[in-house]
Amino acid sequence: MFVIPASASALFAGPFALATLSVPGGPAFPALVTADGQVLDLRVAFGDDRLSIRDLLDEWDTAAVRLTALAADGSLERRPLADFRVHAPVEPRQVFQSGANYRQHVIDLHVAHRDPADERSEEERRAEAAEIMDRRAAEDLPYVFIGLPSAITGPYDDVTLPAWAEKPDWELELAVVIGRPAHRVSAGEALEYVAGYTIANDLTDRATVFRRDMPQIGTDWLRSKNAPGFTPLGPWIVPASSIADPDDLQVTLKLNGETMQDESTKDMLFDTARVVAYASQTARLLPGDLVLTGSPAGNGMHWGRLLRDGDVMEGSVTGLGVQRTRCVTEAS
Repeated sequence: MFVIPASASALFAGPFALATLSVPGGPAFPALVTADGQVLDLRVAFGDDRLSIRDLLDEWDTAAVRLTALAADGSLERRPLADFRVHAPVEPRQVFQSGANYRQHVIDLHVAHRDPADERSEEERRAEAAEIMDRRAAEDLPYVFIGLPSAITGPYDDVTLPAWAEKPDWELELAVVIGRPAHRVSAGEALEYVAGYTIANDLTDRATVFRRDMPQIGTDWLRSKNAPGFTPLGPWIVPASSIADPDDLQVTLKLNGETMQDESTKDMLFDTARVVAYASQTARLLPGDLVLTGSPAGNGMHWGRLLRDGDVMEGSVTGLGVQRTRCVTEAS
């Protein structure tokens, strides 16, 4: 069951968000959640027992108008959020993930992986990295790859660390939820195709990012990022209309109460619109799809502290709520 934090005056920005909830022994269902923690069952409101969040996103332009009216209707029966289990808010058809997209994060990696023969000071190497990043942002393209929907889990579920994962790490990210089919859209129009935003933690086993048997083929994202439950998602989808600027949000991850990541999306090399537009140049983005925008500085590799049994991760993004997940090691 979900428990509203005692210190929280509002769960998210705006009048409502979308969630997928259930009661013990019952099926998951789409819900409208108000910022004060009240739940409206959208199956009842829409008169459709088979309704899902993705159904709403498939018709987002009209659904958003109706949802806004429902959120303002005080006569409808609601129940407290604490009565329900919170699941990942949507089951996407496709997941697009952006890598190396935070300026400071990539600069830190550049400095940390120093060639032993490089005798320059850290300040000189950091200045060189900053110049490279600025040039990349101006002249190059985002780096986007594919994730698996089967890696997604709920925002309060335990995360199983596979026995083979030697260096499991966290990567908290702003996630875009697509609301209209998008193919070859420009950066200037990309945000028109966004239904809302949510939180994703893109867990990564650093030991398997690069193939040891064939290093020349590069990264192995299937192995390193797509174990079941490696993408905690949610708790909700906050409509884009409630987020004034997705490129000015604070991304914060705490590990056992200690802040590890705390950076603004202003630090992204390629902003939200550019990442969405770039993904759409090759793929056809579909309603409910996720576009993860990259993770800021402060991963476990930076701190020399990777995930282990019993760790609790708390991730938040401004206006989008908080997710909390506990790590458990795989039973042998």
